[in-house]
Amino acid sequence: MCGIFGFKSFLTKDDQSTILRKMGERIIHRGPDDEGYFQHNDMAMGMRRLSIIDLDTGKQPIYSNDGNYVIVYNGEVYNFKELKADLQNKGYHFNTQTDTEVVVNMYQEKGVDCLHDFNGMFAFAIYDINKDELFIARDRFGIKPLYFTFQNSTFIFGSELKAILEYPNINTTISLEDLDLYLTLECVPAPWSIYENIYKLEQGHYLLLCEGKLTNKQWYRLTYQPKFESHDTQDYLDELDNLIDKAVRRRTISDVPLGAFLSGGIDSSMISYYLSKHSNRKVKTFSIGFDEPSFDESQYARHMAEYLGTDHHELIFSTKEMIDIMPEIFNNMDEPFADASLLPTYMLSKFTRQNVTVSLSGDGGDEVFAGYPTYYARKLAEWIPSSSHKILKFISNLLPVSDANISFDFKIKKFAEGLKFNPDLRNQIWLGSFNINQKKQLFSKNVLSQLCGKDYVSGVIDEHMKECDTEDNWERSLWLDMRFYLQDTMLVKVDRTSMMTSLEARVPLLDHEVVEYVLRIPAGLKYKGGTSKYIFKQLAKRYVPANIINRPKKGFGIPISKWIKKELNQSFMDSLDSQKIKRTGFFNDVIIDQLMQTHQDNKKDNRKLLWVLYVFQNWIENKS
Repeated sequence: MCGIFGFKSFLTKDDQSTILRKMGERIIHRGPDDEGYFQHNDMAMGMRRLSIIDLDTGKQPIYSNDGNYVIVYNGEVYNFKELKADLQNKGYHFNTQTDTEVVVNMYQEKGVDCLHDFNGMFAFAIYDINKDELFIARDRFGIKPLYFTFQNSTFIFGSELKAILEYPNINTTISLEDLDLYLTLECVPAPWSIYENIYKLEQGHYLLLCEGKLTNKQWYRLTYQPKFESHDTQDYLDELDNLIDKAVRRRTISDVPLGAFLSGGIDSSMISYYLSKHSNRKVKTFSIGFDEPSFDESQYARHMAEYLGTDHHELIFSTKEMIDIMPEIFNNMDEPFADASLLPTYMLSKFTRQNVTVSLSGDGGDEVFAGYPTYYARKLAEWIPSSSHKILKFISNLLPVSDANISFDFKIKKFAEGLKFNPDLRNQIWLGSFNINQKKQLFSKNVLSQLCGKDYVSGVIDEHMKECDTEDNWERSLWLDMRFYLQDTMLVKVDRTSMMTSLEARVPLLDHEVVEYVLRIPAGLKYKGGTSKYIFKQLAKRYVPANIINRPKKGFGIPISKWIKKELNQSFMDSLDSQKIKRTGFFNDVIIDQLMQTHQDNKKDNRKLLWVLYVFQNWIENKS
């Protein structure tokens, strides 16, 4: 696991070296164990390494057998030993025990087509010395990140934005279109970033830079077709059991201590079960808890750990401890990112890193197996006229405002808000924050004039939905969440928080063999009636206690609504101060004051709207 970076630009060797080292220092948290650099004419690449496999001889960059290809690599290819054996049969020899050397030799052997042979998570850059050609690729689901930019005839790439920004004279003009996306989606989705002309490589895509021309191509697509013919449910369960078992087993490859996150939810519980099955010693599991009862799940994690007999580590955080760590997170944000679960995920990663270097995670389970309540909401909304949103909104506004985690009034109000939008956009409204009408009030007059009244979120969703091939209406939400919420929120959160603490997080439920199988299972077996994750829960009955399977979904949240009124009130007032808002020039300070006031007066639950703004303002302050 590493951080990679590089550029193609005519500079002196000394200038190249200086910039490379600065880029590496900015992301040293991604790889504190080692560093490596490559320079050839106008091509310069580097990496910071977190040693996981082949601790002694796995130093990068690594060359191919013919000496023509050189790689810097971030990630893990879990089937590298099988691929290595095939290459050895073809006459290839190896100097290390790493997957990195396998990847570069697979590229020598097969070129771009090698990507389809890799089972894992990765973002890497391979330079062809003879052709003076740079090849950069990202894994199927976007587990590992990659940013890039092409400015002033200079191409620059890096695992994180902060590495790219170390290159001199980079344009850091904030993109208003992407700010618009952020306010709704709570993140800036790939391929965009918060800055103009700096991009993220999308999941399942690769770049080819040759003779000054940059080509961006998609090498992998999600497909829900063809659906399997109707089988006995037990057949599906047996095959699913086998695939997840293999996925977890693959991810136990490590030369350093390994454990698992255990929240007590079904996803992490199942991963912990399979990991325990393949371990010859007690598996180390990790969970955190909070002193806020409606947000605390530690008792479920404790119960599951006792059931499996794991070596369980638990830490309960106070509100003060959580708040005190927020500046550390804001200081490390590349872009504004408003998923509030970033905070507890960081705390869990930091706690876990004290004991192990690699941890398995249950992320991806909700998007693959249909675990979010929004899927049922989409089903329900099909039977409710969109015109009824005004009636529902009126009724929901009569409900008392609650600060509890995913409270009843919060769900009803969100549901009513989404009804007036088309089904695909509705999914993002339910998950996100500001809708288009709210943004028209929020933006300053200057910003509104530059945006020309366009609905950028709808445009992005409509364009990407052209690739969706499921025939089931509600299953389109699964596709949307795989494309946006999973790639741009969940996986970003896990990657950034784990790598901030130099911890490698692995996600078995996103093994592409598992995902591809589940996508083709009939939609009715994923969300059956009112039961989310139906097929996964049926499998879990074989290995997990009923109270874990059937407990209500909570999510990994923090008490933002309460904090705004109490513990963080002054911080919010300072960050969203009218003078600061006017100075940055993006928003209407009067509207923000109204949001704060109605929230503090318990008239409205504006927690998500205010948190999105609070995160952005803190990002702006740390940026300047």
